[in-house]
Amino acid sequence: MTAYFIRRALLIVPTFLGITVLVFAITRVVPGGPIERMMLQAQQMQGREGGKSTGAANESQRQPLSADQIQVLKAYYGFDKPILVSYGQWLAKVLSGDLGMSTRYYEPVWQMIRSRIPISLYFGLFSMAMVYGVCIPLGISKAVRHKSIYDNVNGVCIPLGISKAVRHKSAFDNVTSVVVFTGYAIPGWVVGVLLLVLLASHWEVFPLGGLVSDDFEAFTVIHKIGDLLWHTALPLTAYILGSFSVMTLLMKNALMDNLSADYVRTAIAKGLSFKQAVFRHALRNSLIPVATTFGDNLSIILSGSFLIEKVFNINGMGLLGYESVIDRDYPVVMGILVISSLLFMIGNILSDLCVALVDPRVQFSHGR
Repeated sequence: MTAYFIRRALLIVPTFLGITVLVFAITRVVPGGPIERMMLQAQQMQGREGGKSTGAANESQRQPLSADQIQVLKAYYGFDKPILVSYGQWLAKVLSGDLGMSTRYYEPVWQMIRSRIPISLYFGLFSMAMVYGVCIPLGISKAVRHKSIYDNVNGVCIPLGISKAVRHKSAFDNVTSVVVFTGYAIPGWVVGVLLLVLLASHWEVFPLGGLVSDDFEAFTVIHKIGDLLWHTALPLTAYILGSFSVMTLLMKNALMDNLSADYVRTAIAKGLSFKQAVFRHALRNSLIPVATTFGDNLSIILSGSFLIEKVFNINGMGLLGYESVIDRDYPVVMGILVISSLLFMIGNILSDLCVALVDPRVQFSHGR
């Protein structure tokens, strides 16, 4: 197993190079980069200084920057060199810990990212705790206390998946399937917009956006915690809705397959109750699809959600990435790509480890 994970770790290097060189090449060929933005700003300044509309139109039609000025800008941003040469220079800086300078705000990219990491970590870890740390243990503990599986189900994810699998095609399953598929089909940012319209704008129960109130610093500690949770409620709901739905569907389908397997019928025939057969045998095998997605969520914890953070005006990594793409701030785009791609590849390795822990049949020996 150690040799397998070493090979997987070594594969991070070529994969990282392939991802970054592809995106780097795209940033060099798409229009609307920093040079074009400066030329547009110079045209707008000429138009304002032209006075009359006719004079402004004539001024804006002229090239605002000379050929020498454009060449200086290309040299400054590294656009005067071939793509591979520029990529090599950028990669050398990244390996030394320098992610470059923002072409929009003229600040170090790492400082911009570092200031947003705590916010994305807050929502990411909160979401993971809701999906994995609270929902699963609480729902399973409720199931153990009942004579039958989930006579009173209030959870989702794995508990709801178990109940839906056991009660397949019942009224409970039909109703919850509508809810689950609705949550699965509607993107999180759309849910966020609906929540803002109804609960923030129409009924004014929650704030319209942001992470804290304007006078947050003047609050007491308890008031600060309450204010933070008050601002967190709607975006967190938009964050976790899709994950809850996916986990429910994964668990339901996996558990239904295992409940119809021969080993479950054999366990029951040997004297185990149906509940014991589910929790001692079928449940562990049904966790395998969930384990395969656990490591992938590592990159989501830090990267956040572009559109959800835009909807709720939360200054996390997601909003920073969204604004950098819109503004063609390529150093920030590449900086976020470096972090998210590394986390995604490390998460894939963690997913394999989770599968190995859940399923003892998995062997990572060579040739198997």
